[in-house]
Amino acid sequence: MLRLSGLKLPLDHPAEAMPVAICDRLGLAPQELLSHVVVRRGNDARRKNAIQLVYTVDVELADEAGVMERFARDHDVRPRPDTDYKFVARAPAGWSGKRPVVIGAGPCGLFAGLILAQMGFRPIILDRGKVVRERTKDTWGLWRRAELNPDSNVQFGEGGAGTFSDGKLYCRVKDPRFLGRKVLEEFVAAGAPDNILTEAHPHIGTFRLVSMVEAMRRQIEGLGGEYRWQHRVDELELERRGDGTQTLRGVHLADGGFIETDHVVLAVGHSARPTFEMLHRRGVHIEAKPFSIGVRIEHPQSWIDRARYGNCAGHPALGAAAYSLAHHCANERTVYSFCMCPGGRVVAATSEEGRVVTNGMSQYSRAEFNANSGLVVGIDPERDYPGGPLAGIELQRHWESMAFVAGGASYHAPGQKVGDFLAGRASTQLGEVVPSYKPGVTMTDLSRCLPAFVLEAFHEAIPVFGRQIANYDHPDAVMTGVETRTSSPIRISRGKDFQSLNVAGLYPAGEGAGYAGGILSAAIDGIKVAEAVGLGIAAN
Repeated sequence: MLRLSGLKLPLDHPAEAMPVAICDRLGLAPQELLSHVVVRRGNDARRKNAIQLVYTVDVELADEAGVMERFARDHDVRPRPDTDYKFVARAPAGWSGKRPVVIGAGPCGLFAGLILAQMGFRPIILDRGKVVRERTKDTWGLWRRAELNPDSNVQFGEGGAGTFSDGKLYCRVKDPRFLGRKVLEEFVAAGAPDNILTEAHPHIGTFRLVSMVEAMRRQIEGLGGEYRWQHRVDELELERRGDGTQTLRGVHLADGGFIETDHVVLAVGHSARPTFEMLHRRGVHIEAKPFSIGVRIEHPQSWIDRARYGNCAGHPALGAAAYSLAHHCANERTVYSFCMCPGGRVVAATSEEGRVVTNGMSQYSRAEFNANSGLVVGIDPERDYPGGPLAGIELQRHWESMAFVAGGASYHAPGQKVGDFLAGRASTQLGEVVPSYKPGVTMTDLSRCLPAFVLEAFHEAIPVFGRQIANYDHPDAVMTGVETRTSSPIRISRGKDFQSLNVAGLYPAGEGAGYAGGILSAAIDGIKVAEAVGLGIAAN
């Protein structure tokens, strides 16, 4: 089969238009097209009065060799790639070696555990939090009653931070082995809608993610894997070698337990601050890395739909509109949109008492009233937190604590209308836009809980974005602070073998280790690390 990319059709085209368009594009008679399958569908909305759907299709032709010869220089016509996943190792029959341990049950840990289980290595998966439905109750406890459980919340527990998100399943990482396809296929097998295999920007939403991670847990357990909930790892058992490096021998748990193992996948997520501190104390090689800080900004979804799609807003083939924005400011800072959630809500995402953190979430339908997105400014260690590998964590904690105070010290978030922010005055009441954050928003002055350079950059960027998306800078749009957990503030350095640079047997993985950003990239990294572990076990 051949793969044809960039095939454009009108928004309301009938089904029979597809084979006609394929034949026209390839210069074929109708009988020369034997079959076709849609691989991906996106849209081109640059001309709002003529929005087009853009397809990638796999086609079976009577003379594929001849077509390839004619289109040899056309990058949109290529042989269909092999996207089937192939295991790199298998446990020997009756294998009874030391079981690998996966720390963390988020997207990275989930797929590391799944691949290890499918290879026959019966992983033990540890998480400080709870199973997803119990965790959901604890999370709602913060949202509804301002009661925080530090071990079971938006950040910690089955499914990780990705469970309470928009469920975006796309990323920009290079994926020559099509590991992302493996992720999507496993999600579909666990109950996700089939269209995530073809949509250019697939998403799932929180409610569907809950049932999917449960189904995947059952699969892992059925293959001999084991989950242990409310098991927090407090220490690593390390053995020093003659060359000064160390070898992992096991993990110590907070309850006094010990698990002997030679292979640990560290998939703890970007908010596992006590774990980062423990690793630094034990001499594991860690370095500070850039991240971003800012707020969540909310607009009615109808405003964004009209701005992006014009008169086509609301068309079922388009759904709720998203956006992506970036502006390089005069103060040498970059302001950009982050984790945009169409038809969603802003959620309380703190994992530590006395701090306020925001994030975005939406359901599969993306049908709630507001659109929200992170509005953030990139920061880096050399300029903004040069105090060592863990200095970024302290910076996060400082502004999260300031936000807690600015919101009234009750887990309410501080908020401000865009018009008031640009005018340099505190907000005292809401306008047309009602913020979605629970347990509540205290209208105030966001200068109380953001660095001066962030405020300066926002003042420049927001009017620029308003010229790109109508009503983005509407005076009644609401900003809610603070967004600090955009990515991990540290990187746990690893080599080409995916092991820590100075601790053999420790495999830093996913977003918390600084190697991913979002559900799909974290899951892909989990697969790669699991493969490295499997190859390491099989070689011994």
